[in-house]
Amino acid sequence: MKIAMIAVLLAVAGAQAYQQPNYKSSEYSSPMPYSFAWDVNDDASDNHYAHSESSNGHAVTGSYRVALPDGRTQIVTYRADSNGYVADVKYEGQARYPEYKPVSSYSAPVYQTPAPIYRAPTSPAYRAPVAPAYRAPAATSARRGSTVAPGYVSLPVPLAYRG
Repeated sequence: MKIAMIAVLLAVAGAQAYQQPNYKSSEYSSPMPYSFAWDVNDDASDNHYAHSESSNGHAVTGSYRVALPDGRTQIVTYRADSNGYVADVKYEGQARYPEYKPVSSYSAPVYQTPAPIYRAPTSPAYRAPVAPAYRAPAATSARRGSTVAPGYVSLPVPLAYRG
């Protein structure tokens, strides 16, 4: 009985000494101030775009440029801080669209049947297989000296079976 009481007291003391770890989610903070920038200027493919961004640990500011398919360039300047994300969007250049051609002015190419490229196979030269030359060996029985068909052996039959 005394051992049971001591075990209960130790269990209660151990439970009071245990503290659950404090798992509070901390507010996200920028790991450090940073800054980066890159751009692409490829005249051969008419690809011109760029991106730059910097942070002071509390706010992020940046801008990017993108060449649009209509020939204009979109420029976005932004700021993100505790108040949210604010972007200013501008466009440079004039939009260019290809000339409209109605469907009636379209003429489909004339279909021409292609020349066949298939050639009939030539028939192979057939040769009949050569029949095998089989000669059955003449087997003789050792006991009587008589001829026995190959593959068969005559065995003596016992007169009585005793079990």
